[in-house]
Amino acid sequence: MNTSVEHNRSVALKKLLGDRVKTMPRGITSVCSAHPLVIEAALRRAALDEAVALIEATCNQVNQDGGYTGMTPRDFRRFVEDIAAAVGFPVDRIILGGDHLGPNPWRKLPAEEAMAKAEAMIAAYVEAGFEKIHLDTSMGCAGEAVALADELTAERAARLARVAEQAALRSGRRPPVYIIGTEVPPPGGATHALDELEVTRPEAAINTLAVHRAAFAKAGVEGALERVIAIVVQPGVEFGNANVVLYRPDRADGLVGALDQMPGLLFEAHSTDYQPGDALATLVEGGFAILKVGPGLTFALREAFYGLDAIASVLAGRVLSDAIYATMEAVMLESPGHWNSHYGGSAEEQRLQRHFSYSDRIRYYWPNEKAAAAVETLLARFEGDIPETLISQYLGRVYPAVVAKKVLPRARDLCIAAIDAALEPYSAATIA
Repeated sequence: MNTSVEHNRSVALKKLLGDRVKTMPRGITSVCSAHPLVIEAALRRAALDEAVALIEATCNQVNQDGGYTGMTPRDFRRFVEDIAAAVGFPVDRIILGGDHLGPNPWRKLPAEEAMAKAEAMIAAYVEAGFEKIHLDTSMGCAGEAVALADELTAERAARLARVAEQAALRSGRRPPVYIIGTEVPPPGGATHALDELEVTRPEAAINTLAVHRAAFAKAGVEGALERVIAIVVQPGVEFGNANVVLYRPDRADGLVGALDQMPGLLFEAHSTDYQPGDALATLVEGGFAILKVGPGLTFALREAFYGLDAIASVLAGRVLSDAIYATMEAVMLESPGHWNSHYGGSAEEQRLQRHFSYSDRIRYYWPNEKAAAAVETLLARFEGDIPETLISQYLGRVYPAVVAKKVLPRARDLCIAAIDAALEPYSAATIA
């Protein structure tokens, strides 16, 4: 391993983790989700690994207006801490982060209006005790280009950092650590088929740091720059609706080498969902020490729900009239706003994507009242153990753990285990 990369990783993770851990890990998994079963699975995995749990909310999920979950940052904090209390996970080993914090939810507004909303959101996150802030001002607002010039992105990021610093001082909170970047992958994955991605050029990553250093100095928040721990770059990983681009380390050699010129910094890798374990380990080895995952976890949970739905029909000897698939189809058709601009093709292709896309836009609908009731009804159908043979048929992701007696053949346990199966490769890649 490059000793400079190893030093950078240690310095950056120390700023993030502080004294929460006895042994500094190789990296850390950032779980970006607001689903209660995903949060529970993440906390249980962290407990098993004796690790810190990094849980992040995105700007669209959670903001001062409620986001699509209906939660403000304070609400989200209580939500996570209530789950931690229920599973016995110590809250002092939870780090809360804010992902893609910037004008993105309001980018259809003029820039000044969108930035004012972003400032209010940043303040709400910091005042609620979120310790890791991803400043994402890379997307244009009304009348602007889709991708902004580096200098403008950095200027707006510094403006938000100043708000965050003031909010921390005002509320008596410890100032947060920051993630910056100008080449930020879109939240939630790409919206089109992918063949090969353009990896961030080394000089572009170095320039990102330079323009942010200048912008932070101009904004009078040089101290905040000292707490920047990572830069978001594109290492060549992404997922679309139907395919996943796997990490090829040979294409990122130059980018990894750029860390030698950025003391104390590491890279944050977005959209690592669905990458195999060896790719995740190689990413961490190269300095991409923060691995973000979200849709891949709710994708695994959706698989579990649909598998249980099929098992319920087999046990009943008939197709159930209130099957969860049918409920979710109706809910998504009633409110298409979360998927219709992401899924294209024929009506049949869109139907398949609504349920089975890697982008997992269905995750936006689990908080829906009808969807939540359908999940409760589904889980309530199973009073005892589910036959192993049906688990083999419909829940192959967790069957080996059930046979090994590591997971109880109970509906809720199987859902948690499905999520954990998606999380386990991240643990293997990041823990010391």
